[in-house]
Amino acid sequence: MPTIEIDGQKITVPDGFNVIQAAEQLGIEVPHYCYHPGLSISGNCRMCLVEIEKMPKLQIGCNTKVTEGMVVKTKSEKAKTAQSAVLEFILINHPVDCPICDQAGECKLQDYYMDYGKYQSRFPIEAKVEKRKVVDIGPHVVLDQERCILCARCTRFTDEVTKTGELGLFARGDHTYVDLFPGKKLDNPYSANVVDVCPVGALTNKDFRFKARVWYLEKAESVCTKCSNGCNIDIYHRRGQMFRFRPRANAEVNQYWMCDEGRLWYKEFQKESRILRPLVRGEEAFTPVQWDQAMGTVLEKLTQVKDQHGAGAIAGIIGAKATNEETYLFTRLLKEQLGSDKVAGLSWSPADAFHDDFLIKADKNPNTRGLQALGLLNGGPTVADILAAAEQGTVKTLLVFGADLISACGQEKLDKALGDATVIAFDTDHSGMTEYADVILPISTAPETDGTVTNHAGRVQRVRQAFPPPGEAKTGWEALASLQGKLGGTELMSITEVFSELAGKVPAFAGMTYGKLGSQGAMLA
Repeated sequence: MPTIEIDGQKITVPDGFNVIQAAEQLGIEVPHYCYHPGLSISGNCRMCLVEIEKMPKLQIGCNTKVTEGMVVKTKSEKAKTAQSAVLEFILINHPVDCPICDQAGECKLQDYYMDYGKYQSRFPIEAKVEKRKVVDIGPHVVLDQERCILCARCTRFTDEVTKTGELGLFARGDHTYVDLFPGKKLDNPYSANVVDVCPVGALTNKDFRFKARVWYLEKAESVCTKCSNGCNIDIYHRRGQMFRFRPRANAEVNQYWMCDEGRLWYKEFQKESRILRPLVRGEEAFTPVQWDQAMGTVLEKLTQVKDQHGAGAIAGIIGAKATNEETYLFTRLLKEQLGSDKVAGLSWSPADAFHDDFLIKADKNPNTRGLQALGLLNGGPTVADILAAAEQGTVKTLLVFGADLISACGQEKLDKALGDATVIAFDTDHSGMTEYADVILPISTAPETDGTVTNHAGRVQRVRQAFPPPGEAKTGWEALASLQGKLGGTELMSITEVFSELAGKVPAFAGMTYGKLGSQGAMLA
């Protein structure tokens, strides 16, 4: 591990680090466009030129590996002059599109111009090279060739990551442009990642295009719940509305990428079918009620069936989209407060669910491994067992937490099993499943709650609340904790308390805390 000096500060870094990576460890930014840690070194933008003692010329930081005793200057007059000159050269043919460009606010041309430029253009606008604008290159991406600075990040992504090779550089000199190869479309399952790697506004996302300025949006770290891979993401939102998901780097899970389906998954949480108030079934339709009234109805039904038929007449089914904390509280509610051992987990995916050998998994549930670690899905009662008992009349009341039983079991099966049973549903949206309910308690979606999920490999990761649930909906863990308290159990008052108790009682989570999970997660014991 070499020890080097950068701008007067010494640091020891791992073997193989380049100057940009080493400088990042000290909080020093070496400006760059073409370098990306998830792609090969291209070295074509020349923006990362730095001065290195005992070397006669400036060197590019991206392709210069650090060596023992190296002394680097990123802010010397020679380096600053070179960086400014490179930036001016890059801007020669760049259009003045900033007021209408979606990249405004997160554009490296804008940022670096303020840091290294701020000069009048010496190139007449009339002489600028004109190229094609608003080019539709695929289902998710629009290309503006005039804005492109030829960093080749997008072409390297399609060559090296997806290995689909749709994009290339054509022509020469200042007429060089990025485009599709003849007969190609940018339609691979990860196509929108080229928008993330583009440091300017040359590649924009059709879904996000012209929807919002990034400086108006807030950002929250979370995890994609589209499948069991659990890609790390940032949620961009404002006033309870989500505008986009973007990948967040995690070398152990998704590197720097995410799939296009996961990127658009935020739309599933913002449908008009959201349940905004507790509902109790009347003679002809559901009636909106207050939480206290809904909880009172639930307690009355649970107490009645328990007194008349015993605890064995109560059962619960929870879906693998629930967090570990919700699963723990749901199981504790059934077993400890209600005295029933009829608790099952449901992890269902379509038989033809698309998957690949990169990030997309066939299991379309974010927390199948979590339910297994908490004692469900690997022994004990199954969903089929509980529905059979309901059909036979031995299960009188069924609590269902976020489980799509219609897709998993079929409507005919549910008609037979739940025709006479009392169903208490904890759910986010109106669906065929909620039509069976006698009481519906509205709960949060993944972006609206705190907690953890466990991915296919056994990595426990945080989901963080970006904003509160809409209307009168509550987070799932709060609804369960409140119900436990009303049934005589200990009502845990914070999500941290829930996870602390879970980690203390479930061996697979032993020693875990939210602090130890951090932003990258930790493996099950």
